[in-house]
Amino acid sequence: MMAASAGADFCYAVEVFKPMANAAVKIVEKNGFHDKIKVINKHSTEVTVGPDGDMQCRANILVTELFDTELIGEGALPTYEHAHKYLVQEGCEAVPHRATVYVQLVESKRMWSWNKLFPVHVEAEDGEKIIVSPSEMEDCPGVPSVCDIQLNQMPSSDFTILSDVVTMFSVDFSKPVRSTSTSYRVQLEPVKSGKAQIVLSWWDIDMDPSGMINCTMAPYWVKSTSAFQWRDHWMQCVYFLPNEEPVLQGEKVYLTACRDEYSVWYKLQKARGEEENKAVVHVESPVCRCQAHLLWNRPRFGQLNDQNRTRQYIKSLMKVLKTDSVCLCISDGSLLPVLAHYLGAKQVFTLENSAVSRSVMEKFFKANNLEDKIKIIEARPELLTSSHLEDKKISVLVGEPFFTTSLLPWHNLYFWYARTAVTSHLTSNVTVLPQSASLHMMIVEFQDLWRIRSPCGTCEGFDVQTMDDMIKNSLNFRESKEAEPHPLWEYPCKSLSDPQEVLTFDFRKTVPEYSLSTEGSVNLLRKGKSHGAVLWMEYHLAADISVNTGLMQISNEKGNCEWNPHCKQAVYFFSSVIESETPLDLPSAVTYAINFNTKTGEIAMDFKLL
Repeated sequence: MMAASAGADFCYAVEVFKPMANAAVKIVEKNGFHDKIKVINKHSTEVTVGPDGDMQCRANILVTELFDTELIGEGALPTYEHAHKYLVQEGCEAVPHRATVYVQLVESKRMWSWNKLFPVHVEAEDGEKIIVSPSEMEDCPGVPSVCDIQLNQMPSSDFTILSDVVTMFSVDFSKPVRSTSTSYRVQLEPVKSGKAQIVLSWWDIDMDPSGMINCTMAPYWVKSTSAFQWRDHWMQCVYFLPNEEPVLQGEKVYLTACRDEYSVWYKLQKARGEEENKAVVHVESPVCRCQAHLLWNRPRFGQLNDQNRTRQYIKSLMKVLKTDSVCLCISDGSLLPVLAHYLGAKQVFTLENSAVSRSVMEKFFKANNLEDKIKIIEARPELLTSSHLEDKKISVLVGEPFFTTSLLPWHNLYFWYARTAVTSHLTSNVTVLPQSASLHMMIVEFQDLWRIRSPCGTCEGFDVQTMDDMIKNSLNFRESKEAEPHPLWEYPCKSLSDPQEVLTFDFRKTVPEYSLSTEGSVNLLRKGKSHGAVLWMEYHLAADISVNTGLMQISNEKGNCEWNPHCKQAVYFFSSVIESETPLDLPSAVTYAINFNTKTGEIAMDFKLL
């Protein structure tokens, strides 16, 4: 529609997703372009050209939006390659005209902790113990998928810049594009000595050939914040180098970027002899061979590396373990069995739900000479037998709890169901750690996250309400009544109410037959738009020792929130975000009704603004 408004004689709009193609036909009609635009409901590689084809002739302008945070992850290169071969004229113009990928080398303990496990120090009665990673994990490059985050929420104190920003490569979309695998190399001169661990990357696009109209994803320390545009569809990339490399200020290094059709990866090399330096080294795509990167995602690595969190578990275990304790751990790929052994448990069993978690833990125990000290049981809790436990009763049942299948905070309540399933194997006076959990809630105003639910209405002068209606109907089918997971450290918000405990779960008892319900209201203490409720779990390990998966603190009188960076919190968007009209009177309170269905483990919730 923008092209038609700008004077194009005729436009072909290719859309493979049928509901969106149907909406596009209606939007084109509604805005009076039905004689100027033809919507083709196909993948572009299936479009035919000719008198009887989808397109009468080849186009002379190619307008696309095929990008993701990594630029090429949604198949932009093969799509452009095909379009130049079969759909557009030679010498055509493309909008956008070109894309440029930028990189910067940094050292960051915080980001490196998302890909490697650091040694864990345990103060035991018989001296300090150190839990180390297996060597194959130390040497493992990790998984090839990009780590895309809102780098604008990463404080400058959490990383050290080791190089200037340099151009890694660019793609001219108006010329034929090749999607075959290739590599690029740039020379970097470190501006500071340090450990090169991370390549930060982003791109910009020149919409026109002269580059006068530019759209950039550059983070805050590269461009002025006055031009800052929030986006969630395009962010910035964090790439982990296969190993950390020491670099010296002023001593040149070479950074190689390799790409296939859909992804990019990096390798750093020291500058050597002239001839050797001219040869571009193609580096194989990173593949996890240690399996830990398959078991644990990046936030989980960060969580395992959180020393304060580990300290809480150590303090709790020291309170509950005795010299005759027989301990069973139920969590996926947890270090708790090692902690329990070092802190004096007589015998430790760990229940692993999958072959991958079993394999990773076997390697861990072997690396720490514990393979004959901790017994791994690969079984579901309900299939646990006395012979698995060598006919012993469990006196201490522990869990973080953490399960790889959990998406929402309360999904880790699977621990409660597991505890219920193994009841017959527990002593009558068993100690369960954590002893209980609680669900907490707070009403917030988001700085930007609300935009993902906000209707478009009229966009660039075009009425696109048909799409808004389609999305709203889809949400109303189910999702508008559900919470969704978001890592809120990346999405600033301010609290409008105090945090409130709404439900408790007592792990010392089995899961009850009946549902757990609660109703109430929260007063809004600050002025602002009530975009939604945030919910999170707190686990009460032992007396006065808790682990919080959500709100860490409200940092100032404005209500700005700090969130646990290793967990996703649950966000329930209020319908007022979806409605385009803004209420004249701001609500003074919010009522809630929350129901935990013990049969399914799901939580249903409803909120009303008063």
